[in-house]
Amino acid sequence: MRFLNLLRPLIATAAFMAFAAGAHAAEFKNGIDFTTLDAVNRPETGKKVEVLEVFMYHCPHCNALEAPLADWVKKQGDKIVFRRMHLGEDAQAKAFFTLEAMNALGNGLHEKFFHAVHVEHYRLNTDQSILDFVVKNGVDKAKYLEFFNSFAVQTKMKRGVQVANQYKLDSAPALVIDGHYTTSPAVAGHGLATVPEAHAAMFAVMDSLVAKSAQERATKK
Repeated sequence: MRFLNLLRPLIATAAFMAFAAGAHAAEFKNGIDFTTLDAVNRPETGKKVEVLEVFMYHCPHCNALEAPLADWVKKQGDKIVFRRMHLGEDAQAKAFFTLEAMNALGNGLHEKFFHAVHVEHYRLNTDQSILDFVVKNGVDKAKYLEFFNSFAVQTKMKRGVQVANQYKLDSAPALVIDGHYTTSPAVAGHGLATVPEAHAAMFAVMDSLVAKSAQERATKK
């Protein structure tokens, strides 16, 4: 298992290099590798481009994307502002928005949630089971329940549904670049055989869209 863990980054790197070598031969195409939204909803993030990950904790494809996406975000440095948004209105979505409102998703709790669901196979699909999980992982129970029942979290939930509808997203994972473009491993990696290849294809598309969005921001100043 440890050997496989060491091997995965090498496989992903090789897949990216192979894809990038071919990407120079053809430009990425709207409607094939990504989608351009009808209305531009560019966030107020100064010169930085916003990258929004739309995910679900119970989604195996989202779980597979988390580690390579974290690496990609790290490589972007201060070029982007990275955010996450849970898709849907289920118990896991409300837990995410509650923890986000508490600023409690740091310190590895986000990753622990994925690990609990996909590795330890915990059925974190009810408010009570999630409450037990977050408390076990150091979240103050009273504070969590205070935020959980707050108007602010209810507003976040409603806003999440509005954003998903606005960006025409009904599945995860998906990435929204600067409120103007969307892509995903399934879209950018169409026709590719392996998950690392699909991820590499998506990151190449995202690199292109981030650069394009940065240029658009600079032009509109």
